[in-house]
Amino acid sequence: MLNIPQVLTEELSVKLFQVENTLALLDDGATIPFIARYRKERTGGLDEIQLRTLAERYEYLQELEDRKETVLKSINEQGKLTDELKEKIENCLGKTELEDLYLPYKPKKRTKATIAKEKGLEPLAEFIHSLNTAAPAEGNFMEEAAKYISEEKEVKTAEEALQGASDILAEQLADKADFRAYIRNFIMDEGYFVSKIKDEFEEGTTKYEMYRNFKVKVKDIQPHNMLALRRGESDGVVAFSVEFDEAVVLSYLESQEIFTANADLRAFLSKMVKDAFGRLMKTTLIGEVRLDRRMKADEDSIKTFEANLRELLLSSPAGMKPTLGIDPGFRTGCKIVAIDETGKFLEYKTIFPHTGEAKKAKAVEELKTLIEKYKTELIAIGNGTAGRETDIFVRDVIASLETKPVKVMVNESGASVYSASPVAIEEFPDLDVSVRGAVSIARRLQDPLAELVKIDPKSIGVGQYQHDVDQKLLKKKLGESVESCVNFVGVDLNTASKELLSYVSGINSAISKNVVEYRNEHGAFQSRGELMQIDKFGPKTFEQAAGFLRIRGGENPLDNTAVHPESYSIVQRIAEDLGVPVAQVTSLGSKIKSVDLKKYVTEEVGEPTLIDILNELEKPGRDPREEFRYAEFSDAVKAMEDLQIGMKLEGVVTNVTDFGAFVDIGVHQDGLVHVSELADNYVSDPLEAVKVGQIVTVRVLDVNLSLRRISLSMRSEDRKKTKSGHKNSQKDKKKNHKKSSEKHYSLDDLKAKFNNRL
Repeated sequence: MLNIPQVLTEELSVKLFQVENTLALLDDGATIPFIARYRKERTGGLDEIQLRTLAERYEYLQELEDRKETVLKSINEQGKLTDELKEKIENCLGKTELEDLYLPYKPKKRTKATIAKEKGLEPLAEFIHSLNTAAPAEGNFMEEAAKYISEEKEVKTAEEALQGASDILAEQLADKADFRAYIRNFIMDEGYFVSKIKDEFEEGTTKYEMYRNFKVKVKDIQPHNMLALRRGESDGVVAFSVEFDEAVVLSYLESQEIFTANADLRAFLSKMVKDAFGRLMKTTLIGEVRLDRRMKADEDSIKTFEANLRELLLSSPAGMKPTLGIDPGFRTGCKIVAIDETGKFLEYKTIFPHTGEAKKAKAVEELKTLIEKYKTELIAIGNGTAGRETDIFVRDVIASLETKPVKVMVNESGASVYSASPVAIEEFPDLDVSVRGAVSIARRLQDPLAELVKIDPKSIGVGQYQHDVDQKLLKKKLGESVESCVNFVGVDLNTASKELLSYVSGINSAISKNVVEYRNEHGAFQSRGELMQIDKFGPKTFEQAAGFLRIRGGENPLDNTAVHPESYSIVQRIAEDLGVPVAQVTSLGSKIKSVDLKKYVTEEVGEPTLIDILNELEKPGRDPREEFRYAEFSDAVKAMEDLQIGMKLEGVVTNVTDFGAFVDIGVHQDGLVHVSELADNYVSDPLEAVKVGQIVTVRVLDVNLSLRRISLSMRSEDRKKTKSGHKNSQKDKKKNHKKSSEKHYSLDDLKAKFNNRL
């Protein structure tokens, strides 16, 4: 069987000790964020992406080894396990390859071949095979077939006997692993996805119009195209198939299977080959290719979703300040909530600034009162219906105030989902759903991460065909992204919700609930050590979680840093050597850099950990997220009707997909910056050019009011396509085409190659 650590070492281009130590830590219950942050010496500094890749590939190879045992046992029980076959099975690295090897021996339902064998026609098939491989062929297969005529076995003629033998030979051919691999690769490299809109849907009546006469090479299909085709097929609108040159495949199979010079036998075997391919191979292999492309599309789309979600979760926080959250509305009014600097709900009110001058005047006074009453520093305005109108109304009110709070348009995607969720109901059982939504809008301005973790990531609005991809994989990957972000930033132990705490390394939902209950009963935590008094918060949980939990103003200033309690003794030694109390070591700033790290290196603690400790002591409790910025929407543009071609506007990126980026410019409809318009140079991956939450300047290219579509550009207005620029673009495209034209690998091999690059 495989030496999995050695395989991982070779595939991931890392050292054996890194693999073995990582696997040992995982086996001991350590989490990826903990290992990446606090066990750098053990792993040789592997980062979180490398650790997750290693863990996933290890899990895959373990599953593969378990499947190999089942396969080997099955073949051995049949008495057909040869040393050569055993070696091939034991050394294979992919599930597809393994199943190809197992196929000839896999118990089958009753097939034409098994029926022929029941009729005693296997010796005839063997005779024909021997004639084919003998040079020269001795014997007449037609005469031999006549010997198998039997009323008892229901073989009435020599032709029926030959057909049965052909069925046996066809199944044997169709089960050959190397043939299946060749055809699968050929379809992948040379085949095309071809689609059309079904006849009952007239031109221009569906959202799938671009797929009415669509054709693209299988290997070149983009993830969003594959997902759209699948959705269109599921909706009963699109029919799509795989086309390829079957003559090439048949020619290959005949060259590998037919050796005799006997014309009659060649004709017989040629017919058998066509039957084997058409009846037993074509449909299943096309299905495997479609599955491969579907899985690749799912993985790529989920990867894009992960990247978008990470950027959104790590959006700059405006800070924990007194805030008003406004859920805008016209006829139903604007729901305003006030929350304090901890996110605690204080008061709500409904105002009507858009239903007549009298009510607007009253709304002005009510808004002023709330701002002054709670010393408001931030105002978060949802970007949904009436958002821009409310934004302008609030701007005018603020202009009349002496102390002016900062107002920000906030993306309210998912707020309605949160407001009707069990989490919101439990927190605010007596509030209306729209009021809960306003609370969410306010809190996500204060700290996006702390609030967005309460919402199903699929509802946040940064995905691409998220309901069409593998839901199990999507949930797993998005959960990992949230976990990564939460532990990257750290969590305030005294203000965090149980939902946020549940993503901290080592803490599950039950423990997070216990933490909040303990806090409610005993008051704010004064030290990390108090955690050990909580039910189910044992030494292992403490080890995994403590470094990611922060206590502001606690007994020990180190509790407000990412320094792990296991390293407090090192900080104590550093403080003694510097001649200052531990309480002051976090206030030395850049002076801490003068410490000679070599003095504190031990077998367990090396320079990587010591560097992390000094960085924390230099800037204790710092937030790793970027400084807060927000977009300023044009007052002259409130709706699509206000847009004019050529306008330059400021906006914020709300979603990034394979084909471009969507930008909110304040008109209730996001505009699309196509990938070709993201930059002056050629962009192959939109994620390399923009990210969710980024503030950008765009130019309006086109506005289609009937389809509610806005086309935008981020390219220089005066840039023209020069010959050299065009050539460079073509070069990039050719380079990408060349890469995609290389030999096709199975999905498992592609994973290995991708992981290896990491």
